[in-house]
Amino acid sequence: MANINRVVISGNLTKDPELRQLPSGNSVCKLRMAVNTRVKDRDSGQWTDKPNYFDVTVWGGQGENVAKYLSRGSLLIVDGRLEWREWDAQDGTKRQAVEIIADST
Repeated sequence: MANINRVVISGNLTKDPELRQLPSGNSVCKLRMAVNTRVKDRDSGQWTDKPNYFDVTVWGGQGENVAKYLSRGSLLIVDGRLEWREWDAQDGTKRQAVEIIADST
């Protein structure tokens, strides 16, 4: 069976996009998105929104357009894949994160 690594989310930017130019000349845009999940409180029976936060990376011209036209609070739909990474922090501890690499926004 083939592996599938596909994610589609719709949510709002929690801060303005951060666009950087790499020494290679490529552009990379970093985003933070909030995506709400509706949950029902067991005691009160009321529905509430539980926010989930995701880091998103958008490469190239698409990232440049996101940085140019979107800002904090903007609604965005992202189609991409999950990527896990691990690194050593300055204090010597191991850190890890899962982020979404956007294929289209």
